[in-house]
Amino acid sequence: MTEMDELLEFGILNIDKPSGPTSFNVSDFVRKKLGIRKTSHFGTLDPKVTGVLPIALNRACKLTGYFLGHDKEYVGIARLHKEVPKKKVEEMIKKKFLGVIKQTPPVRSRVKREEREREIKSFEILEFDENKKDFLFRVVCQGGTYIRKLLDDLGTELGVGAHMLELRRIRAGIFREDEKEFVNLYDLEKAIKENKLKDILIPAGEALKKIYPVVKVKEDLIKNLWDGKPILEKDLVKKPRVKKGDKVIVFAGERFIGVYDVLLEENKWAKSEFVMQPLKN
Repeated sequence: MTEMDELLEFGILNIDKPSGPTSFNVSDFVRKKLGIRKTSHFGTLDPKVTGVLPIALNRACKLTGYFLGHDKEYVGIARLHKEVPKKKVEEMIKKKFLGVIKQTPPVRSRVKREEREREIKSFEILEFDENKKDFLFRVVCQGGTYIRKLLDDLGTELGVGAHMLELRRIRAGIFREDEKEFVNLYDLEKAIKENKLKDILIPAGEALKKIYPVVKVKEDLIKNLWDGKPILEKDLVKKPRVKKGDKVIVFAGERFIGVYDVLLEENKWAKSEFVMQPLKN
């Protein structure tokens, strides 16, 4: 099996989602263009929202849970319904919309409409136009935060109302818009046509390295691990600094083996949570 086959079987694309199609539409477009069995995206964007939309290919779809829930970063434009001084808006943000906040999903959302806590790590005004009542903002927040609702709630607290005009996601966890693999749909089609897909496909195992500690095991154990055997302490190339309950990414040489839960038990150092079986030729 070629390197390209392996990337298509267990890789990730960092797509610049355009305004208009749903996240599912974009994911399905990628599937059809690549001619593969399955794709899934890491975190839905509303149809009008643009920006970072990581898309898993084939068996990498099983890793969705490891990438969802990480911090997201957005830039956008909001409009106040009446004139409010910039200082007053910033004071309200500092008072009510930083740290852990309570938020009820909007009426049109697909999730149950019950109050939930979300953490807003940064909410800053980048530009403020008092005449047009518009402001450019940047937000860093916990995954699952509704930015449109955040702005609506801000307008309510200010007593004037507010709504979102534009929104772009510039980061979703480890995936960013300033990386060389970040491509729009036109770039994707061009890469396919020019046989340059290798330049933009991200190996799923390498992506996981950016989230969890890496553990190396002896290469002669690969078949045992494929069969689901746990890792023993004597199997480790080097004992890592981890604690019980941690998740780790296991490699044998340069080969990605899987995601494991650290147990630190006498007869079981770690057990498998996801194992990447060998690709068949």
